[in-house]
Amino acid sequence: MVRHNRLLVVFHLISDAVLGMSAFMIAYAIRFHLLEDLIPISKGLPPVKQYINLLPFVAVLVPFGFHLQGLYRLRRGRSRVDDFFAVFVGSILAVVFGIGSMLYVQQYVATDAQRDVGAFAVSQPAWAIFLVLNVVLTFSSRELMREVLERRWRAGIGLKRILIAGSGELGRLIADKILEHRELGYQIIGFVDDRAVGDHLGYRGLPLLGTIDEAGEIAARESIDHLYVALPPEQHVRMLELLDSTSRVMVDVKVVPDLLQVIALRARLEDLDGVPVININDIPLQGLNSTIKRCVDIGISSLGLCCLALPIGFTALLVRLTSRGPIFYRQERMGLDGKSFSIVKFRSMYDDAERETGPVWTVPNDPRVTPFGRLLRRSNLDELPQLWNVLRGDMSIVGPRPERPHFVEQFKHRIPQYMLRHKVKAGLTGWAQVNGWRGNTPLEKRIEYDLYYIENWSVRLDLKIMWLTLLRGFFHKHAY
Repeated sequence: MVRHNRLLVVFHLISDAVLGMSAFMIAYAIRFHLLEDLIPISKGLPPVKQYINLLPFVAVLVPFGFHLQGLYRLRRGRSRVDDFFAVFVGSILAVVFGIGSMLYVQQYVATDAQRDVGAFAVSQPAWAIFLVLNVVLTFSSRELMREVLERRWRAGIGLKRILIAGSGELGRLIADKILEHRELGYQIIGFVDDRAVGDHLGYRGLPLLGTIDEAGEIAARESIDHLYVALPPEQHVRMLELLDSTSRVMVDVKVVPDLLQVIALRARLEDLDGVPVININDIPLQGLNSTIKRCVDIGISSLGLCCLALPIGFTALLVRLTSRGPIFYRQERMGLDGKSFSIVKFRSMYDDAERETGPVWTVPNDPRVTPFGRLLRRSNLDELPQLWNVLRGDMSIVGPRPERPHFVEQFKHRIPQYMLRHKVKAGLTGWAQVNGWRGNTPLEKRIEYDLYYIENWSVRLDLKIMWLTLLRGFFHKHAY
């Protein structure tokens, strides 16, 4: 299997390099032969040899951009959306590095004669066309390979053999997820567990192969590729013994924590004058990453407010005409570091709707909601004014949804790790929302998804969530 994965990485490297060079030459042909009338050529027609000479550079540039996006760290279970955005962002990085390198070479490396003929110049429209072509070609190539592999796995060829330690609720959840996604190429061999010795029925037809002490022997005998450790926290000592026994067997061990009890943000080792200290609440969204995210927020919110000015104005007029009261509704919410801010929304309820009830959750067919407000809530259009909150810096485009301080006081005592979601700015949309956890859904699941986002933040994940919001975010069944 390791040899197979290495061959697949080599295939992708070669394929990406070849397709990148092809996209580069096709971009030259489109720019200077098909679009010459649409986009005038101001600096003369460059010879095709000039672009051919740059092909070795492109052959390195594209795989390098993809490497930075982790496309060569093969893992089963990567979704098509993940692949697309990895290819998209990797291609953007390749173009940025390419333009930067060309400018540097022309400025500091090229001779005067080479500068005069533009030996290292590449047309900006050609780079743009290359970006589009490279994304289409490489993503299509990977989708074709994905289809070939999934056909093999469905036929039972090249499957990864799975052993699950723990047949309780968490272990059964892992089994359910794997059985629901047979296209991933996993085959569950069975369970090991101490609590059901003698029970050979297992779960969903999967056998109980033995005790935890026998896991190492079973893994060797059954040629197990992955051992999923899904033991409850009270079996901590047994988990350590299991990890020790399986360390002598060539098996990939994956520990599945009981997220509702022990979930924490990414731990980072720090040094205190020679003393190792583990920071268990470290997050990637700090320093430069925070600045990048803020720049993206400013750009998108500014563009959104400009492009949506007419729809926002029209919606505001309808709010005023359909019910008495102010157009906008301001409400206190809790944001970054537990600090409160005033969120702005289109008013969707009757004026002073909470005068008698106080702060309460919205329910289906809530009588406090106006007829037009119901449409606004179902379509999420009532949240458009929050682009102003994003521009001001109160919120971000992507992040956990902000909650009212009244409810935060209740939840922080009832739900473990709840306050960790305030380590980042609240967002217009988030990982929990695009996965269906919004409205009248279990709060624990929303917190689980929020903390996953905080721990695994990246520009690519933000882009993915924005895209999924456009696909799934409107007219959600739990939006009322």
